[in-house]
Amino acid sequence: MNECAYGRSKGVEECIAELGTALRAHGITLPSLGVDPVTYAGSQPYTLIALGNCNVDTARALAAVLRAAAGEGRAEG
Repeated sequence: MNECAYGRSKGVEECIAELGTALRAHGITLPSLGVDPVTYAGSQPYTLIALGNCNVDTARALAAVLRAAAGEGRAEG
């Protein structure tokens, strides 16, 4: 039986909180951020994090943050 069906683990809650905090630091809020209900349907404890739906402005802001972060990781040459 899926252990997640009996409640969320502390690690999952911490992961969701950490992601939410990191997104908010860049002015991005995903209102549906949480555990995907499909998590509770399986027989294996395989937690899925639902990022949820967002509007076009939020998607563009998220893409801009990811592009900027990818650019920071590139070696110049």
